[in-house]
Amino acid sequence: MTMQIIPGRRGLVAVRADASNATQLLQELQKTFAEFKASNEERLKGKADVVVDEKVDRINAAVGDLQKAIDDMNMKIAAAQMRGSDPKRPGDPEYVAEFEAYFRQGDIGAKVRANKIQAAANKGTPGQGGYLAPIEWDRTITDRLVQISPMRQIARVQAITTAGYTKLFNMHGAGSGWVGETAARPETTSPTLAPITIVPGTIYANPAATEEILEDSEVDIEAWLTSEVELKFSQEEGLAFVAGNGTNKPNGFLTYVTGGVNAATHPFGVIPQKVAASATAVTADELLDVVYGLKQEYRAGARWTMNSLSQANIRKLKDAAGAYLWQPSIQEGQPATLLGFPITEMQDMPNMTTGAFPIAFGNFQEGYLIVDRRGVTVLRDPYTNKPYVMFYMTKRVGGAVVNPEALYVLKQA
Repeated sequence: MTMQIIPGRRGLVAVRADASNATQLLQELQKTFAEFKASNEERLKGKADVVVDEKVDRINAAVGDLQKAIDDMNMKIAAAQMRGSDPKRPGDPEYVAEFEAYFRQGDIGAKVRANKIQAAANKGTPGQGGYLAPIEWDRTITDRLVQISPMRQIARVQAITTAGYTKLFNMHGAGSGWVGETAARPETTSPTLAPITIVPGTIYANPAATEEILEDSEVDIEAWLTSEVELKFSQEEGLAFVAGNGTNKPNGFLTYVTGGVNAATHPFGVIPQKVAASATAVTADELLDVVYGLKQEYRAGARWTMNSLSQANIRKLKDAAGAYLWQPSIQEGQPATLLGFPITEMQDMPNMTTGAFPIAFGNFQEGYLIVDRRGVTVLRDPYTNKPYVMFYMTKRVGGAVVNPEALYVLKQA
């Protein structure tokens, strides 16, 4: 394994690691976390000064970088497991070949012309907005979104084939009553069902390539295109899953708290919250209140979400017995934990500032649903921007809270 710890921006420590060997990386994390605790103890014992504070912050950042490297490695392992032993697994080799020809030269293959593909799987024609990417290419995009978009790792994802997805909620309400042996039995109230509908929005990218590059058979077009769209799609998705307002995009889960744009839209009400005493910090007791504020039935699958700055602040907290609340990964495939529950780092979560919701806790599999309308669609455009060939790529994605009772948030004062 090759692992290098190098100076990073603003004096922090950046970590480069070979994901093939997790043991050494985990050992380095444990060692660095021990150094952090020792330095933080100096600070807590009243020995704090500019030098000690800088040392604590520097080592704290190194712990965060090492944990992030492990988290990234775990995501790559999970993505590889999704693909299976064969990373390609073509579902239709003939269609794949024709897609490649269309991508490079605009050729429409005989199989597409004969409508065999569209009739069987509705994979599209140029007149209908382009061809759906072949199975293995589309899977590459999805896997990379899993790696970069944390919400896709923890929420439930549902593929749909229609323009929207409607979920029904049982509001109960069936009436009953006590009666005498011969008394009349009047009609009682009936239970009711309340629906919510998730309508996907369209996320797009529009990269370009010269005709010469496309004609060069040595260029890995699939890898190039994937690298172009993965960051754009995942950035847009990640932010929308957290704070999207539902206008041509998903409804972010933070919009379902009191005061959010979706606070009155769910039949079960709003996501409950705990208000911290400080506008910029949290305490151990407040975090415990969040854990036990969540209904017991959802705690088994619960996890924390927050950004790296919030994690750095929480890493300094201890319980009444002097044990640190935050604990690093101790084995491959395992994330850091807070109060025994796993943490998913989500950079789109707000910082600890006045009125913000920087920390969420809950069972996101139960609480949030992502809907994918279709795979990535590619429309080849060699006319608009000569001598470049444009590739207009779209993916329709929606999202909404399906059970606010499964989630809990902490709000800064």
